[in-house]
Amino acid sequence: MTAQTLAALALSFTAVAGDWPQFRGPNSSGVAADATMAAQPKIQWSVSLPGRGLASPIIVGTKVFVSCSSGPKQERLHLICFNAADGAKVWERQLRATGRTMSHPKTSIAACTPCSDGRRVFALWSCNDVAAFDLDGNLLWTRGLTTDYPNVSNSLGMASSPLVIGETLVTMVENDSESYTLGLDVKTGCNLWKLDRPKAANWTSPIVWRANAEAAPVVVIQGSKGLTGIDPASGSKLWEYTDGASTTSSSTAIGGVIYAPSNGFTAFRPKGSGAAPEQLWRQKAISPATISPLLLGGKLFSINNAGVIATADLKTGEPGWKLRLTGPFSASPVGAGQRLLAVNEKGLMQVVDISGAEGVLTGQLQLPLKEETKEMILSTPSLSGAHVFVRTDSTLWRLGE
Repeated sequence: MTAQTLAALALSFTAVAGDWPQFRGPNSSGVAADATMAAQPKIQWSVSLPGRGLASPIIVGTKVFVSCSSGPKQERLHLICFNAADGAKVWERQLRATGRTMSHPKTSIAACTPCSDGRRVFALWSCNDVAAFDLDGNLLWTRGLTTDYPNVSNSLGMASSPLVIGETLVTMVENDSESYTLGLDVKTGCNLWKLDRPKAANWTSPIVWRANAEAAPVVVIQGSKGLTGIDPASGSKLWEYTDGASTTSSSTAIGGVIYAPSNGFTAFRPKGSGAAPEQLWRQKAISPATISPLLLGGKLFSINNAGVIATADLKTGEPGWKLRLTGPFSASPVGAGQRLLAVNEKGLMQVVDISGAEGVLTGQLQLPLKEETKEMILSTPSLSGAHVFVRTDSTLWRLGE
């Protein structure tokens, strides 16, 4: 990898302040370092959406992007751009699915959160159609991956969100049949590399890991057998962690350490030259369930199936305080400053102050979901500035003071 390539990779992954460019934010961690969170959030505006979806909104500058699916078989694919200030629609583009549109009734074809490199927006749908647009809505390219790889099959639907690093768009399409992960050229959508992956259903999303602040970014792919570090430019394997991992709860990385939902939670530091990663701690007392963890204020936060937030010290893995919230949860928590936000499936927003010796619930807000359609919130919220963006099948909301 040349010095010019390394510089381009490092530059492209530096999010502008206020941007939430992918699933779980700038570092796939659920944290916005430059954001603030209201102790008692209020609805500032809402806007109707034309179709179903549990993909999170992403924010780039003054624009919010949301993907949806509509039609009798969810065959119509939408990407919509809204003005972040007032919710006014800026543009909408529609495509028609070329792959399978089957999914569990609880989810939808618009399950994968889009991502952006600050110049383009990349959207992937569960039917394995992927498209690139510029920020003004001009279609740059589209590709139906099922045309090239027709044996992909998952009756529950796909949900891995794409990740852009430098000139590579990482797309995980892992399932019980033809399972693979691709590195696509951001300019053309053509393959830069392809990795054959274990034949097992997998709904986790790739993350970025750096050994230190100056190091080149490494894409980390998670599956049932463990985690693999990949060079995003070439697709070559750099290291492997082989102790197994969740196929629903994604890992998080900070300070050169990866915190993986593996055997409870395991913290490890990858090493170069193909050496086995160094395990720092393992905590089996904390269950990740299907929710991805949050790293904030020197602690790991995880929500289990009973709706209990459990904490662990990032350095030692030692368990800390617990707090029962009102569940059930499908969305992962997000955080800013000394506050954590969790939204349950019934639309109850719950803000927790984490600054003290124990977590304290400081505020709640019930979003007005549509009872006649048994509407739920499955989407992880997104943060930008002093605002929270969250969506259901029917509505996008902005919350704040």
